[in-house]
Amino acid sequence: MTDDLPRIAAALERLAPAPMPAPDFAAAEAFVWHTAPDRLEPVVRVSRVDLGLLVGVDRSRDTLLQNTRHFAAGLPANNALLWGARGMGKSSLVKAVHAAVRAEGHDLKIVELSREDLPSVHRLLAHLRAAPCRFVLFCDDLSFSHDDQHYKSLKAVLDGGIEGRPENVLFYATSNRRHLMPRDMIENERSTAINPSEAVEEKVSLSDRFGLWLGFHPCSQDDYLEMIRGYCAAHGVAVPEDRLHAEAVEWQATRGARSGRVAWQFFCDLAAREGVAVSS
Repeated sequence: MTDDLPRIAAALERLAPAPMPAPDFAAAEAFVWHTAPDRLEPVVRVSRVDLGLLVGVDRSRDTLLQNTRHFAAGLPANNALLWGARGMGKSSLVKAVHAAVRAEGHDLKIVELSREDLPSVHRLLAHLRAAPCRFVLFCDDLSFSHDDQHYKSLKAVLDGGIEGRPENVLFYATSNRRHLMPRDMIENERSTAINPSEAVEEKVSLSDRFGLWLGFHPCSQDDYLEMIRGYCAAHGVAVPEDRLHAEAVEWQATRGARSGRVAWQFFCDLAAREGVAVSS
């Protein structure tokens, strides 16, 4: 029996782990939330691009930047959902805006939360609520399937329950879907429910809880080329304009799409062929 005590104690520790120690928010400007065990890991270097290199998203850029400035200054601000075309800079914009607001002198932190860890968000909010800093809580590529109950946890961030959303926390999410779920799932639930409108109202209304909806759409060829020119200028890659144009158009044709991501991938290939090192 004595030999079993350490094993039993270890099992109990896994079921009810010790509380997470108070995070050192002075350690970094960015953190990633992990569970099992709960912890906020500081990010030494955030992977992001300069705000000025994001082309074709001027309205969304200006709106999100102003909203974040308001929040950092202690003024009212809205949670934001950045939705739309893949590879058009949704997550890049969030990180670039965070950097721009910090450069203006605000001690604003960003915390990344994965969709899979949404059920633990109430524990994360308890730590952030008690902190002296202000936080952008960021969830990238947020979406839900028909049997996914994680969306209920998201309401703790958007509405805050009986305590309300922490005054020092703002939530930004990106998604390819405006309503955070597939359209065929919405239509299926409408057609099979006893009360079709009530069947999907709870899930569809989740996106309505975001005060800002910022749409991202496929870019034009002019915007695509402008993105590449911006990357070349920022990283010192000099090639003739006619060659740049021809190779960039050929690259997008092989990919069958134009986007900020495709522009960056072409630029990385171009920079490598020109012998220029680029840090992503």
